[in-house]
Amino acid sequence: MHLIYCADPLDSKKIDIVYQEESLAAERAGFSVARIDLEALIEEGNVTKAVRWVKELDQLETAIYRGWMLKKGQYQQLYEALLQRGLRLINGPNQYGVCHYFPYTYPIIQERTPRSRWIPVDPTFHMEQVHQLLAPFGNVPVIVKDFVKSRKHEWEEACYIPDASNRVQVEKVVQRFLELQGNELNEGIVFREFIELEELTEHPQSGMPLTVEYRLFYLDGECISQSPYWEHGEYHVENVPIEQFQDIAKLVPSRFFTMDIAQCKDGSWMIMELGDGQVAGLPERLEVDVFYKNIAKATI
Repeated sequence: MHLIYCADPLDSKKIDIVYQEESLAAERAGFSVARIDLEALIEEGNVTKAVRWVKELDQLETAIYRGWMLKKGQYQQLYEALLQRGLRLINGPNQYGVCHYFPYTYPIIQERTPRSRWIPVDPTFHMEQVHQLLAPFGNVPVIVKDFVKSRKHEWEEACYIPDASNRVQVEKVVQRFLELQGNELNEGIVFREFIELEELTEHPQSGMPLTVEYRLFYLDGECISQSPYWEHGEYHVENVPIEQFQDIAKLVPSRFFTMDIAQCKDGSWMIMELGDGQVAGLPERLEVDVFYKNIAKATI
């Protein structure tokens, strides 16, 4: 098994500083580590240059990319370029897309996640489509995100809409969200019913309400890691009920993915979203060495 990281943009001979601790843990767990030039891929569109530091292998071996999020076309380019060098990423392009883009995920988790609707943002997009999409929500609160990410740290400005039927509120938040996302907007916008979750604390910088959430990592259908999602606040959960989500995890068409779950006010648990395990961040409270040792055990 090989681990692929992004090179540091300020010193291409090193792993990106954000992933240096991970790369060292991967080596301690017995994995081979390589780096790619992410800027060459994203900014220049030169995938051959991007993988030039990856050693060519005589036979095909599996690799995991641990790095910054890629759009589906970029991921496919990287997947194919690494394949030519003898490395096959653990998730194929279709598997990456299923967990990375929310509309593909929703049919799998819809029985255990907040009600959601979405619309592509293309040249035909206009605000009246948004109001039509929100009509079934009535006057309940909703949050807005794109197909991949939210602006949760601009909570009141570009994420939370107190009343889905209030046209002024809706247009103000949606327009600000689109403005802030700019060229980084992923495909379209998603509206999700806001559900009251067990409160944890407020984010010390943004003031965003933090709730009791956990990030689970799955490899080949089995949970290999669970840790509190937020670095702030005191978690008092004795047992995270991962067994409640095992049947759903088995349905996810991905070898390596994340599942974020949260505790509701009534004590029940729900799925917030899935994500591709290669581009999902490791929570601050997760022990990095244990994480990579668990990957090693699962792939022996």
